Amino acid sequence: MKYKSTLLLCALAASGMSMSPALDAQAPDRSVLPIQPAPFRGTIRSSFTSSTGVPPPVIRPPEGAPNVLVVLMDDAGYGQCGTFGGLIPTPTLDALASSGLRYDRFHVTALCSPSRAALLTGRNHHAVGMGTITNLATDFPGYTGAIPKSAALLPQVLQMNGYATAAFGKWHLIPENEDTPSGPFDHWPTRQGFDEYYGFLNGETDQWFPELTSGTQPVEMIPPPGRRADFTLNEDLADHAIRWIKSEKSLAPDKPFFVYFAPGATHAPLQAPKMWIDMFRGKFDMGWDRYRELVFDRQKALGVIPADAKLTPRPKEIPAWDSLTPDQKKVAARLMEVFAGFMAQTDHEVGRVIQAIHDTGQFDNTLIFFIAGDNGASLEGGLNGTANGMAAINGVPESTDDVLKLLDQLGGPTTTPHYPVGWAWAGNTPFQWGKRIGSHLGGTRDPLVVSWPKGIHDHGGIREQFEDLTDVTPTILDAAHVPVPVEVNGVKQQRMDGISMLPTFASASAPGLRTRQYFEMLGNRAIYNDGWMAASSSGLLPWVYTNQPPPDPNSRPWELYHLSQDYSEADNVASQHPEKVAELATIFDAEAKKNNVYPLDPRFGGRQPRPEGRHFTYFTNTGHLYLSLTPAYENHSHKITAYLNIPSGGANGVLMADGSKNGGFSLFLKDGRPTYTYNYFKRHVTTLSSPQPLQPGRAKVTLEFASDGHGPGKGANVTLFVNDKPVAAGRLPETVKMAFSFEDTFDIGEDTASPVGDYEGPFPFTGTIEHIDLDIEP
Repeated sequence: MKYKSTLLLCALAASGMSMSPALDAQAPDRSVLPIQPAPFRGTIRSSFTSSTGVPPPVIRPPEGAPNVLVVLMDDAGYGQCGTFGGLIPTPTLDALASSGLRYDRFHVTALCSPSRAALLTGRNHHAVGMGTITNLATDFPGYTGAIPKSAALLPQVLQMNGYATAAFGKWHLIPENEDTPSGPFDHWPTRQGFDEYYGFLNGETDQWFPELTSGTQPVEMIPPPGRRADFTLNEDLADHAIRWIKSEKSLAPDKPFFVYFAPGATHAPLQAPKMWIDMFRGKFDMGWDRYRELVFDRQKALGVIPADAKLTPRPKEIPAWDSLTPDQKKVAARLMEVFAGFMAQTDHEVGRVIQAIHDTGQFDNTLIFFIAGDNGASLEGGLNGTANGMAAINGVPESTDDVLKLLDQLGGPTTTPHYPVGWAWAGNTPFQWGKRIGSHLGGTRDPLVVSWPKGIHDHGGIREQFEDLTDVTPTILDAAHVPVPVEVNGVKQQRMDGISMLPTFASASAPGLRTRQYFEMLGNRAIYNDGWMAASSSGLLPWVYTNQPPPDPNSRPWELYHLSQDYSEADNVASQHPEKVAELATIFDAEAKKNNVYPLDPRFGGRQPRPEGRHFTYFTNTGHLYLSLTPAYENHSHKITAYLNIPSGGANGVLMADGSKNGGFSLFLKDGRPTYTYNYFKRHVTTLSSPQPLQPGRAKVTLEFASDGHGPGKGANVTLFVNDKPVAAGRLPETVKMAFSFEDTFDIGEDTASPVGDYEGPFPFTGTIEHIDLDIEP
């Protein structure tokens, strides 16, 4: 099949030549969006009887433009899915690979927001302000967390060219100060090219109790009748995508669609229905060292790594499997079973979405990109793993015995687990390191499968060209015969960093067009140029949280790898080629300046301030505030004062809550009685309750939290008042040091997603909230 290049398409559009059914005598100019409508060609007289109308022009994509499905998995590594040699069966991905292509040198960034920005804009992540995740944004141009209008997203370009567009799942591309139901909504999916959006806005969410948004409105996941015990977000997202695809093809069968399906799996918390987890019971008892050896052999047999590739050794910071106690092995193996069940379920749900495309007769002309990981497997689970992710981040360790008691609950609705570092390292076979480490391939090389029966005829082929996430957008535009626009909504567009991969669809021997690519994440940096890679890590370990000042990344030495001969980055030859190291360091510096990479910043915390002020007032139900928008009450004495109006029949429901079942606080009414629960990561749960329900009429409920002070996480005395009279008091031996949750929000008038207290969420307040004050002492 012969494909025309994007440049040729731009020239054809500019010259007025047509490659599609004309809207007018000439083809539309697709290089400037929105496409200008054709002038009116009818006749207008003083009466309709002597006037001639014509149908209004309809924007249609070029002839033959395919449907497009982009699937993006989260926190998965090169050596986990069965399609690339891993020990987790992925039959959906296998089927796509058998009818399409596998790319074994496909590159991502080392964190989620930057990868999503690069994928959906076709630009380098720093060049669009997404040098790290939105939660860690700063004031520097490469780190604002706000994609500029000069980098229109792929769905917007396709939408303006006549596509129907929808996104399901994780977004994580909204600046934190805009991530509220009050907007502004400029960076939300439905303002950046998606007709339909259903999913979660932040970096992670609970599979059993997700924080969800439909369009711009917060919503709750509603399991089908009788399915609360086995229905998770993975299935819910697939259901919504299937309904949308079938509806779209019922109402507009000739209109191509673009679907972005980003389920958030397999990001922590690792959760899945028990039937999926139990499928893998005993499958990982061999441990992570042996796992890497088995996967390495499978990868060579499948041809997804070269025959001469080397298996990189285990870093000294990660313990050998054989050094673990029998109980530690039992816990670690079960946590890996949970991860495997999560990945297998995700593959299955993607398969249901693809089956819906089959059902509508659209599969042959649907271009599918299945990217099985956005940043390598996650090294954030600690050396031993955890049953409660936020407890671990807050420095509340669990013993092996603690987790052993929960072994059968891991992955279910009462736990938020993450697996040990050793399994993530094994999941990135054959490479070094993983997520966050943008300097090495464990964090930047992930599986890609492309399927398009109508456009790819080398079924089961493998492609070895060096490709990058930024290449996906120009490839899709190229396949759709849509030029990269030079202007969108009056804004001149910045350069497109991606290069179309379309020539590789036709030939394995197509020349690799990408000869240079920089990488940087949290001070970990690398530069690829003409087969060589220089790499320099920050020295910080992703599973270690510290308040110590980070080292200067510029002081770290460069390593050197000849990737043309050393596929897995196994042999550091910096000492043999100092001139090449110097050459590549100079190239990195130039690329860094060109893309707003500087200043290098290895910090994972302390970047974004919390809301300033000591007094906050909330009226009626509100909230849905993620961490950086939540008042910083932690480690401070504070007072919550709720002014209420109780109806004649009494009232129940949440007044203020933050966190989840695994850690948080909630002030609520149950059986009409004011109640306060403080859940210190399940280690201590303290509940105060008024002995009497509130009487109808106006009422005042106050919670005073008196911190011991003198450092984070100290104890506190808490007192509950009703109409200024104390009704209950208690002692908290420990309090939250940093935050209760990254994914469960701060709420007023309800408790969304996972409930903190002894009630079923969201448990909205049934009386009237006049206002609630939160006063925080210095």
